[in-house]
Amino acid sequence: MLVWVAALAAISTSCGTAEKVQASGPGGEAAEVTVGVVKVSRRSLRQQLTLSSELAPFQEIDVYAKEAGYVKELNVDYGSRVKAGQVLATLEIPELQLQLQQDDAAIKRAQDQITRASHELRRVEAQHRALHLQFTRLDGVAKSKPGMVAQQEIDDAQGKDLAAEAQNEASKSNLEAAESQLAEAQAKRLRDQILFDYSKITAPFAGVITQRYANLGTLMQAGTSSSTQAMPLVHLSEDKLFRLVIPVPESYVRFIHVGDGVNVTVPSLNRAFPGKIARFSVDVREDTRTMRTEVDVPNQSGALMPGLYAEATLTLDQRNGVLAVPLEAINREGSRTSVYLVGPSHRLEVRPVTLGVQTPSQAEALAGLEEGDEVVVSDRSGLKPGQEVKAQAVDIEAARPRGS
Repeated sequence: MLVWVAALAAISTSCGTAEKVQASGPGGEAAEVTVGVVKVSRRSLRQQLTLSSELAPFQEIDVYAKEAGYVKELNVDYGSRVKAGQVLATLEIPELQLQLQQDDAAIKRAQDQITRASHELRRVEAQHRALHLQFTRLDGVAKSKPGMVAQQEIDDAQGKDLAAEAQNEASKSNLEAAESQLAEAQAKRLRDQILFDYSKITAPFAGVITQRYANLGTLMQAGTSSSTQAMPLVHLSEDKLFRLVIPVPESYVRFIHVGDGVNVTVPSLNRAFPGKIARFSVDVREDTRTMRTEVDVPNQSGALMPGLYAEATLTLDQRNGVLAVPLEAINREGSRTSVYLVGPSHRLEVRPVTLGVQTPSQAEALAGLEEGDEVVVSDRSGLKPGQEVKAQAVDIEAARPRGS
C-alpha cells in the first residue's frame, strides 16, 4: 500500500510541475497545467473475490470396534495410507470363538436329527402304504362278496391303517421340527459369524491415518455401546480430496454457482490448486451476514495436508472487450461517479460515468465514455472544469506496484 501511494505521488508531482513553477503567465494569465492522462481502452475485466480459510479433509472419522475385544494385530500407524476395506486391526474375542464352536455342534445335532427323522418317515410311510393297501383289499372284497370277510377283520385293518396314517403325520411333524431347528441353528451361526467378523476392523474409505489411540493388547470396547466410553482405534482422514469452507459475504452470494472454478492458493507451499464450488448452505447467517460455501480441492499430488492455510479466489464476473477506465481516474461523491476528461480543445470536462464490473485496478465504463477518451489520473486537486491543460500520457501500469 505504501508503494502504491508513493507511485501516485510521483505521477502527481511530475505532471503538476508547470503549475507549481509558474503560477501565472505573462500579463497575469493562468499558466497551462500539465496533467497525467490515460486513454480509455477496451479490455477483459475479471471481478474476483479472495477469501481465506483452512483446508479440511473431505471426510474424516474416528474408527471404533463394533465388538469388545483385545487388539491382537495392529496393521497401521501414524501416516499409514490405507485403501477402503483394508484391515486396520484384528481383535481377539474368545467368547465368540467358543460360541461359534457351540453353534457348529448345534447344527450337527440338528442335521443328525433330520437324518433320523427322515429315515423314520420313510419307514412309517412304507408301513402306512402296506396297511392301507391291506385295508383297501379287504374292504373291496367285503363289498363285492358280502359275508366272505369277517367285519372284525375289516375293522382291525382299518384301525391299523388309521394308526399308521397318524404315525405318518407325526413323523412328518418331527421332520419339520428338526428342519426348523437346523434353520434356527444356522441363523444363529450366521449371526455369530457376523459378530466374529467384526474382530477385523476395516477402513470405511481410503485415506491416511492421522491419529492412533490403541496399542497391541488394548481392550477395545464396542463403539455401539452407550453404557461405556469407547475409545477409537485410529482417526482416518481422506487425503485425495479436501474441502475449503469459506464465508461468502451476502453482497456476493448472487454470484455463487455450483461447479464454478476456484483458484486455491496455499502460501506455505507457494502453489496454486484448482478447485470447484461444490455446495453452499443457501442461507445467510444472521450474526456474520455470510453464506457457508464449500470448495472441493483435489489432492492427487498429495501435497495438501489438513489445516493448511489457503486463499480461495472466486471469479464473480468477467467481461470481455469492455471499455475500461483506471480506478485512479474516478471521482466518487456519494453514489455518483465521474472523471476529468481532457477534450479536443485541451480543456477539462467533468464527465459523469456509470460503472460496471470493477477489479482492483480497473472499472468497466457502462456509460459516459468512449474508446480513446483521455482521463486524468494524476492529482486533481485545484483543477476546475473548463481549465486549459496539457495532457501528458503516463504508464499507469508501470506506476502500480506489482500484483495490483
